[in-house]
Amino acid sequence: MSNDSSPLLLEVREHTAVVTLNNPPAHTWTRESLAALARLVRELEARRDIYSLVITGQGPKFFSAGADLKLFADGDKAVAREMARRFGEAFETLAAFRGVSIAAINGYAMGGGLECALACDLRIAESQAVMALPEASVGLLPCAGGTQWLSWTVGESWAKRMVLLGERVDAATALRIGLVDEVTPPGDALQRALQLAQSVQRQSPTSVAACKRLIQGARVTSPQVMLLREREAFVDLFDTADQREGVQAFLDKRAPAWRNA
Repeated sequence: MSNDSSPLLLEVREHTAVVTLNNPPAHTWTRESLAALARLVRELEARRDIYSLVITGQGPKFFSAGADLKLFADGDKAVAREMARRFGEAFETLAAFRGVSIAAINGYAMGGGLECALACDLRIAESQAVMALPEASVGLLPCAGGTQWLSWTVGESWAKRMVLLGERVDAATALRIGLVDEVTPPGDALQRALQLAQSVQRQSPTSVAACKRLIQGARVTSPQVMLLREREAFVDLFDTADQREGVQAFLDKRAPAWRNA
């Protein structure tokens, strides 16, 4: 476990990295914590033993309340530009993580907190969780991928309700519209996220990385291009040790020993 005073706590459980947001009371994002998240995800990306990443908030009330609005109180555009850049870098790095990323939403996920969860592949919410992108209510807008990832995830109509109308959604609504994948009782989101991460260990990490790139590429690239890339990626896997191990393990009727190589 990382130093308890750190804004991000890291614990590694087998092949899963658990990152806990730790800036009480509401786990708001700062310049330092955004830079730390980008740096940490890159470090985890370089570790071949890490196949999945789970991110959650410390305590029972907040996943993250987003940015501290005091940063923007004086209207300094230089500060706004720097924070927008740091938010983008942090969450785009998270979204590009080669393994499976899961947000365990343990409470309020507001603004940049929800954008962090949207940058993950999957979202598990506890039943008391509330999610919103309320930036327009204070004269701002979601600048960390929110308008894009939310639209891709729930569709344009619900994205407009949440962004343009400032509508908050509870966990049940989030599940119904596809914003989250599962809802758990209070206190259980992390455990469920870890169970899902355990499933990742049965998959070839090199295959998962290739599949994730293809799935995300479908958001912005035509099917004709992506279908070609899919076939090329299939052939490219034959350069990996995991492809040979996976097929041989199946023929040998044993569990594969992945090398992420």
